[in-house]
Amino acid sequence: MIELDNRTDDLIDVSDLQTIAMTMTDKEIELILTDDVEIGELNREFRDIDSATDVLSFPYEPMPMSPLGSIVISMDYVNRGAKHFMHRPQEELSLLFIHGLLHLLGYDHETDDGEMRQKEREIIGEFSLPSSLIVRTLKETD
Repeated sequence: MIELDNRTDDLIDVSDLQTIAMTMTDKEIELILTDDVEIGELNREFRDIDSATDVLSFPYEPMPMSPLGSIVISMDYVNRGAKHFMHRPQEELSLLFIHGLLHLLGYDHETDDGEMRQKEREIIGEFSLPSSLIVRTLKETD
């Protein structure tokens, strides 16, 4: 279900991510794990924002049997975020994966009325993940 392209030296167990994905979609997802340099280049190319970011989502055209899309996550960001928010890197990766997957499913926190944030809360609670994603995203909107 998750096609992993790990471009880092970080050892990753995707079993938690597989479980999360299976509760949200039956489509295949490409997950690219990279560093701040590469995700910064993608952010500049596709969003015209000249900086690294934590997660990017690229939905595919909906067709029968096509993958849902690609999620790109910076492992540099994962490791910094885990340290800053005092939880495991695997938990930080799961939080960012949820955020990216919701974007692939059509949610958009920049234009909706809080639906994406609410869905994030539900999924984070369902998987007993740290609530730091909710805390930091609420600060972004203040």
